Amino acid sequence: MSDLETWLIIILVIGVIASNLAVLKYSTKYKMPQFGKDHKVKPKSKLKDEANKAEKLSENNSDKDADLASSDKHNTDN
Repeated sequence: MSDLETWLIIILVIGVIASNLAVLKYSTKYKMPQFGKDHKVKPKSKLKDEANKAEKLSENNSDKDADLASSDKHNTDN
């Protein structure tokens, strides 16, 4: 092998290593799925989700009630 071929192989290997390190650095920002583990919903988070849904529903209902009351007031004024 000539010196040029040796240097090309060395540069190629260093390039592959550097690109793999760059991909690892970039991918640490993202949450990857864990294979082989069960993803069961914890009771605490399930309760929080249900509480959030109930709170949103009550907010929507109170907004609708307020809108109905204001529209009824406008109808009685006329």
